[in-house]
Amino acid sequence: MPNLKSSIKDVRRTKRRTLRNQARFTRIRTALRAVKNAESKEAAQSALREASILLDRAAHSELVHWRTAARHKSRLTKLVNKKYNVTHGSP
Repeated sequence: MPNLKSSIKDVRRTKRRTLRNQARFTRIRTALRAVKNAESKEAAQSALREASILLDRAAHSELVHWRTAARHKSRLTKLVNKKYNVTHGSP
């Protein structure tokens, strides 16, 4: 248990930040699951868009590393494209 006044405040601040970060991680994980469990192409694409936005925000605020966010976005995009046979580029 901290004795200094500033250390006591640090503990309170850490608890607040931990709760905030847990909520943000939970929201991201829920968004990722929504993409994977989407029933239609349109639902998957809208869920992918929302998940990408959340991942970008998390990376910008350094909640997750930017490469981790990029990797998740890439894998989800590949999954949606494969699941719904979306092709890009020339035939």
